[in-house]
Amino acid sequence: MLVKSVRTTAVILGAIALAFVAPASKPAFGQTRAEKRAEANLRSVSGLVSGVDDVPAVGAVVQIKDMRTLQIRSFITQADGKYHFYELKADVDYQLSARSGDAVSPARTLSVFDTRKEAILNFKLEEKKPAPAAN
Repeated sequence: MLVKSVRTTAVILGAIALAFVAPASKPAFGQTRAEKRAEANLRSVSGLVSGVDDVPAVGAVVQIKDMRTLQIRSFITQADGKYHFYELKADVDYQLSARSGDAVSPARTLSVFDTRKEAILNFKLEEKKPAPAAN
């Protein structure tokens, strides 16, 4: 009987100690409110870059420009022609374009009004037209 009482007391004291320690640390499961809020303000963009011949463009450079800070990031496509950018702010406009050699794509905008968490923007490369000769 005494052993059972000691065990019960130890369990109760352990639970009380855990109750005081747990709130001071990060929650064991899930995220804090601030982390959830920050994650809710993030989005991503991905897509496929295809060449003039409609084949996935290997080694094409996709650039994304933050229109607030003017910072530019690049992604080089692999054999599948796909690209992706993660952790983009939802309250910022981004301008994206792709190029490979002399082929370029028209620039596209990922707007703050586009509310998708995972936007998909595909690019089709076009041959760059030579500049007209000066007279």
